[in-house]
Amino acid sequence: MLLAIDVGNTNTKFAVHDGKEWRAQWRASTDSRRTADEYAPWLSQSMALAGLSFSDMHACIVSTVVPQALFNLRNLSRRYIEAEPLVIGEPGVALGIEVRIDKPSEAGADRLVNAVGAYVEYGGPCIVIDSGTATTFDIVAKDGAFEGGIILPGINLSLQALHEAAARLPRVEIRDPGRVIGKDTVSAMQSGIYWGSIDMIEGLCRRIRAEYGEPMKTIATGGVASIFEGSFPYIDHFDQDVTSRGLLEIYKRNGGTF
Repeated sequence: MLLAIDVGNTNTKFAVHDGKEWRAQWRASTDSRRTADEYAPWLSQSMALAGLSFSDMHACIVSTVVPQALFNLRNLSRRYIEAEPLVIGEPGVALGIEVRIDKPSEAGADRLVNAVGAYVEYGGPCIVIDSGTATTFDIVAKDGAFEGGIILPGINLSLQALHEAAARLPRVEIRDPGRVIGKDTVSAMQSGIYWGSIDMIEGLCRRIRAEYGEPMKTIATGGVASIFEGSFPYIDHFDQDVTSRGLLEIYKRNGGTF
């Protein structure tokens, strides 16, 4: 079985694929100081609840936007799976796509993996919106190439900035407040974040499509995306497995077997 690990700035996702289907998925808060021996007991117990164990794993692939976390995850794979992990972005790991930006080395591993995962399922051209610590809009061409995109602060980061910079603004839940005009501080903040995010995403999608000049599908993924499901006429698919699917496809493109 394959253990696919996606390290984001806020959360790290672990997923197991048996060659036919995803058997289980878990999330943990990202902590670059967490050692392989600290990951192992938690992951072992999580696997046991799904009827799995480290002995079932024979391969590992890692995508990370937190370079400091890689050392410990590499050790996790070596010690507990007894396999050298494939690491997105390292020499010899083929993505199978062209990166058509001015400085290809600057493209984040998560954005490239998302491009692969979205293209495999939906084809191109498409826009992949990933809502996490940052919100990214990535453009995937008709032939699957990565053509750049947009990066802006994520919704939780914006809320945190409001709370920390303004002494009287509390932390609030992200949800539809039921109306646009807030009648108290909490509902006003919720309206600003919820409807402001919707209008921002719809506006950027319109601009991207106008500039690109041809019809494009739009796929939303990431930890916050599900909050907005049903609110976007511009979103064609809400898909939480885009990144895992991309890791699986890259593993196969590099000769991985089950």
